[in-house]
Amino acid sequence: MKVGIVDYEGGNLASVQCAVNHLGYSAEITSDPEVLLNSDKVIFPGVGAAKATMSALSRAGLVKVLKEDLPAKGIPCLGICIGIQVLFEFSEEENTETLGIFKGRVKRFPEDDSLKVPHIGWNQVHFTEMDSPFLKGVKQDDHFYFVNSFYVEPEDSEMVLGYTQYGPVKFCSLIRQGTWTASQFHLEKSGRAGLKLLENFLNEA
Repeated sequence: MKVGIVDYEGGNLASVQCAVNHLGYSAEITSDPEVLLNSDKVIFPGVGAAKATMSALSRAGLVKVLKEDLPAKGIPCLGICIGIQVLFEFSEEENTETLGIFKGRVKRFPEDDSLKVPHIGWNQVHFTEMDSPFLKGVKQDDHFYFVNSFYVEPEDSEMVLGYTQYGPVKFCSLIRQGTWTASQFHLEKSGRAGLKLLENFLNEA
């Protein structure tokens, strides 16, 4: 199986590659549209800012690939961290227009005494549909590792597969719709539960 990891000049790509390798698969980090379009699965992970990410995707000719070509070919895609945020229409981070694959926006956690921003560390995910094949082998309210100052707010609540509570804010931390699955938390840094989700994604037909 060919696994393509989207190279948009962001951080943490090698960690995801190592996690995929640990599960017995090989993965190529690439910005080549043809390599991605000939992959069996595509992962769009990383750490980065919305504007810089969109600029890098545009320079590499990957905007249309992610928005239109991969879904048209039915290739399953997994977004992680910034890879969930840019799927929506707009981010409050530097007022950035993002891919617009899904309707919704990315909001910043409020700056007040009840929250430390960024949200860093382990937190629970409450899943909305435990019979999803993507969640096989994980438990309700399992803990996953987060590093985020922003969170997605989808217009369609039906696409939300998991929520997380951070202080007074209940935010979407996992989505699944069409060919896309995407998480705000880092699967590759989330121990047993994170690796299990990554394995489920790779094993799904």
